[in-house]
Amino acid sequence: MQDSSLKDSPARHLALQGASNFRDLGGYATRDGRTTRWRHIFRSNHLGQLTADDIEIVRALGVRSAFDFRGVEERTAGVCVINEITVHSLPIEPTVVASLRAELARGALTGPVALELMRESYRNYVRHNTPSFRTLFGHLLEDRAPLVIHCTAGKDRTGFASALILHALGVPDDVIAEDYLLTNRHYKRDVSSVSDLPADALDAIGSVNASYLDAAFDAVISDYGDVETYLRDGLKLGTAERDALKARYLQS
Repeated sequence: MQDSSLKDSPARHLALQGASNFRDLGGYATRDGRTTRWRHIFRSNHLGQLTADDIEIVRALGVRSAFDFRGVEERTAGVCVINEITVHSLPIEPTVVASLRAELARGALTGPVALELMRESYRNYVRHNTPSFRTLFGHLLEDRAPLVIHCTAGKDRTGFASALILHALGVPDDVIAEDYLLTNRHYKRDVSSVSDLPADALDAIGSVNASYLDAAFDAVISDYGDVETYLRDGLKLGTAERDALKARYLQS
């Protein structure tokens, strides 16, 4: 799979020591012939383990705001180490690991079960957590760029949020899927807190899978009919809001 960025464009992935999945959402072509702006919206795993060199790199990018989807306990375990970044909490509590351990305790945890639990967590982003994503777009409309959106690993909650942003800006589905799957190239797993789980379960939660994102959008279609209606009714992005987002985050 090739990265959609051009050879003479800025690096999409910034190889930070303390955040392996820090990436730029710029450089993606939209259906109307424009391109997402570089160095405006970044997506990442959490910012609590950045090294001194990492901090200088992120400061040089001019990042001013972070939008953090981690739950309450997750946030306390990895507070953003860059003081000048304003962190906005949009909590979506993690559920998958507890569900995996429950299945393990009753002897029912298999690889397919782990995959389905991941898919169900994505469906629940739509069913139960749409207000958090709606709030994110409210912030995006205030033009706080450069900004970063993240959770713990920067792959699931952040992955769905990034997909929604790219959809709202008019990026085609195949490019959105490509951006989502780049996590498998860049993210370095930390299994220290879940080492009691079997390898196939760790694979399910430590990577991204096209079926996960598909499950979220299946829930969108089930509950709203189509993505455009979800953007309008679920995320409250009418024509004026969509136009404002495109004016801020697209270039000709």
